[in-house]
Amino acid sequence: MGEHRRSIGRRSRQGSGAGSPPAPGTGYLVRYVEDGRVVDTLDDGSPADALTYAAGSPSRLAMSLYPAPTTAQVESLADAWDLHPVLREDLLLGKQRPKAERYGDVFFLVARAARYLDAAERVELAEFHILVRPGAVAILCQDDQWVDGTDAEGIAAAAIGNPRYGAALFESEHLLRMGPEAVAYWLLDIIVDAYAPVLEGLEIDKEQVERQVFAGDAAATERIYRLGQEVIDLQHAVTGLGAVLEALRRGIDRHGLSHDLQTYLQDVSDHHSHAATRVVELRESFAQILDVNATLVAQRQNEDMKKISGWAAILFAPTLIAAIYGMNFRTMPELGWAWGYPLALGGMVAFACVLWLVFKRNRWM
Repeated sequence: MGEHRRSIGRRSRQGSGAGSPPAPGTGYLVRYVEDGRVVDTLDDGSPADALTYAAGSPSRLAMSLYPAPTTAQVESLADAWDLHPVLREDLLLGKQRPKAERYGDVFFLVARAARYLDAAERVELAEFHILVRPGAVAILCQDDQWVDGTDAEGIAAAAIGNPRYGAALFESEHLLRMGPEAVAYWLLDIIVDAYAPVLEGLEIDKEQVERQVFAGDAAATERIYRLGQEVIDLQHAVTGLGAVLEALRRGIDRHGLSHDLQTYLQDVSDHHSHAATRVVELRESFAQILDVNATLVAQRQNEDMKKISGWAAILFAPTLIAAIYGMNFRTMPELGWAWGYPLALGGMVAFACVLWLVFKRNRWM
């Protein structure tokens, strides 16, 4: 088991020699495996032919990989596998939460992969459906924006044989000998591992936002809200997958999985636990940053109010004196005095200066 884990961890960058992925929407890829080795790759086979091949020997495995399944392809798969109507509907409609369900001899998994678009500061999610039955496995990517043969980081590209990821599976005879369940766990492993760079991207942006907040950048608030929403979306995907892995662990003894596969699943669960912890901490960090930002904004507003109040008080003194002498009564003190006007102006200036000094000493100005 350790040997095959090291193979997966390396994510070989060399070509797998197993063929190129089909164009989105035009077909799907079928890989025929016998005794742990890929013996044939087809992009025009049928699900029924794949099942016939798998039934020929216990050492055979048929993998059907759909990068962008059409309605006709899903219907063909459902007919060949004799899928339950509820399961057929889930495959056709998509938009499923992460889950693990069993329909007779068919095991159905839903997982959400993630990648981070740094320029847009957006977490992009893709929904994967995994169908497992004796001797056969089908992987369907329900989000065709992930289907890009030039996107070496895309999980969809990995699922349809991208050399960067696919070679780790298709060159691992030990893993393929363990059957269709191992292929499903391999994809879950890739999905879980892909959470790490997403979290790293969000953590880098979190550090940048923190600097914005303490620099008093007015745009920081909107960015905090936007990144916080991306973290919430990622948390939903990660948390949901945790429930899937827990269901798989509960079914280990019931369905008699091999010890190697149990070890593999435990490794995936460990990586997932680490990702789940990080995403919770990240969400809490953004909540704290938002609180700090609100406090600093209120503090700056309080300082501004102090200055506004101080200047209002300074301007009040001259306004008061001018208002008194602007009442135009016939009998008022100093109306006939030659120094009355200069004295009034001097009193205004002196009163304003005294108030300015008082506010300055109290750090209101």
